[in-house]
Amino acid sequence: AEFAKELGSVICMIDLVIGYTAIQSMAIWARKADMILHLHRAGNSTYSRQKIHGMNFRVICKWMRMAGVDHIHAGTVVGKLEGDPLMIKGFYNTLLQTHLEVNLPQGIFFEQDWAA
Repeated sequence: AEFAKELGSVICMIDLVIGYTAIQSMAIWARKADMILHLHRAGNSTYSRQKIHGMNFRVICKWMRMAGVDHIHAGTVVGKLEGDPLMIKGFYNTLLQTHLEVNLPQGIFFEQDWAA
């Protein structure tokens, strides 16, 4: 990350698999270094695709927002990631909007106020 800054980069990418503590540490570093922190979702399918004991990617989106990540590769409507266009729209809304209303087709089951 320091090397990227030295090269003049304005954004630094990390992978989800580095772990939640490291992600939050990188978010703190990015604030101090005035850099944007992008999260690549490598490895998320090991637990987000497990229907019985896994978790939805929306939960990861919320955690990463609280941890201080600026940008997440939240998926496309084609390819190996989740492919339902309305669900992807819900992921993006979860990441971008400061307030969410209930929207069942997008997977938003209750009103949420992020305050930032």
